[in-house]
Amino acid sequence: MLVTYLIPSNSLFAVFRYVFGFVFVTFLPGYCLVNILFMYRNKLDFVEELVLSVALSFGLDGLVGLFLGLSPIGINFTSITISLSVLVLVFAVIVFIRRTREPHVQTPEQVSA
Repeated sequence: MLVTYLIPSNSLFAVFRYVFGFVFVTFLPGYCLVNILFMYRNKLDFVEELVLSVALSFGLDGLVGLFLGLSPIGINFTSITISLSVLVLVFAVIVFIRRTREPHVQTPEQVSA
């Protein structure tokens, strides 16, 4: 998050800003949501998790853009960065709380190993 916001777009390190910004927008919100929805027994394979993360990220980004466009704040770089950061942080805190409070349920693969 900080890389996308703190590095100026006209500096030598702007490539890092664009790469991390791309990952931040296309992967991270959906990945956090997938981890909230699918835990332990409902765990997904890597490819399923990756595809769902990207699809859910685009959906969440669209919803954030819709709410920002309808609000008096408007759509600009700062509002999008802050709102997506807050969304990702809220989802990450929820995932952290769920993982620490719920007992770990072993999957059949872990039992047989």
